[in-house]
Amino acid sequence: MSNQAPNEARVIPLRPAATPAPAPASAPARVPQRPRPVLAPRRTPPAPAQREPLWRDLVGDVLRRERLAQERTLKDVADAARISMPYLSELERGRKEASSEVLAAAARALGLGLGDLLSLAQDELTRVAQVRHGRNRATSTSRYDGMCLAA
Repeated sequence: MSNQAPNEARVIPLRPAATPAPAPASAPARVPQRPRPVLAPRRTPPAPAQREPLWRDLVGDVLRRERLAQERTLKDVADAARISMPYLSELERGRKEASSEVLAAAARALGLGLGDLLSLAQDELTRVAQVRHGRNRATSTSRYDGMCLAA
């Protein structure tokens, strides 16, 4: 077990320290000492930054919320969208980045257009950002109040 502090790195020199010249015979024998490792200065880790929400998480949340609001099963929506049930499940959990064609098919299966799905996801992103920054929409100074998607 090391007696080292958990956040300190131990530096081990690549070359051994130079050995001193041998002492004269009349001097008492010295026990050679191991060189002491040089410790890196202790730094306080930065405070963890809050993670920005991923688009796939937001879209997945909207898909799941809409499906549950309609009281439909994964199988029902996946069959209507002509995608596999495990893939739809992964989309809802934000594990997969879906193409626009797949998103449009899932949205249509829920009675939405692709624009509706993306608009709902944008609303969710705005809500998360407001909660995160403690702002409300009325104090926004942005000239634009909409969504811009680039392909």
